[in-house]
Amino acid sequence: MSGHGQKVVIVTGASQGIGQGLVEAYRKAGWSVVATSRGIAASSDPDVLAVQGDIGDPDTARRVVEQALERFGRVDSLINNAGIFIAKPFTEYTTEEYTRFLSVNLTGFFALTQRAVAQMLAQGSGGHVVSITTTLTDHANSNVPSVLASLTKGGLNAATKSLAIEYAGRGIRANTVSPGVIKTPMHAPETHDALGALHPVGRMGEISDIVDAVLYLENAPFVTGDILHVDGGQSAGH
Repeated sequence: MSGHGQKVVIVTGASQGIGQGLVEAYRKAGWSVVATSRGIAASSDPDVLAVQGDIGDPDTARRVVEQALERFGRVDSLINNAGIFIAKPFTEYTTEEYTRFLSVNLTGFFALTQRAVAQMLAQGSGGHVVSITTTLTDHANSNVPSVLASLTKGGLNAATKSLAIEYAGRGIRANTVSPGVIKTPMHAPETHDALGALHPVGRMGEISDIVDAVLYLENAPFVTGDILHVDGGQSAGH
């Protein structure tokens, strides 16, 4: 047992980009972290437990929660950060792409959130679930055709409100952070100007913008069922 009674957070999609930023930020805040993704490397930090697995496989959820309890003894928060995004004309999506979207964005959310919430209820000390979605669910853009992202991430926005209300009386909060386009390894530097222009503020967001939003929600006991837009103004208009 490591962790010395510290709070414990699970972060999915944790090997790069926003996920990696979240792992570092929660550690800096004194939390123990269970970090999962397909290719995540072991950590030399005893308070970071790396668990490899495809988030779309429900067995990954089982292993993540079991190993979290084995190593740290509890689960206090879950950040559903893993997700896939492919922008293309609606009629060009393949059945394989549809299946992958559902697997990563929805099955991963369902399997892991269900186990994490069950554990939070068993502990009786409340908890928090944050899911990372996309501002395109509220603000569609013909320059970025992305029906499958809206179908799946829009489902997460709606499910988050349901979770928040179902568990509001038992101390478990649920929120989402709804980003614009963030500078991560997903976007090649030569695309940054064009992607920045999609935002009223005229630039892309930084990984730290999303990490700061998640940490705000973590420390906001009166906020639940919220969709926090960190999108350079996109959801407000153009």
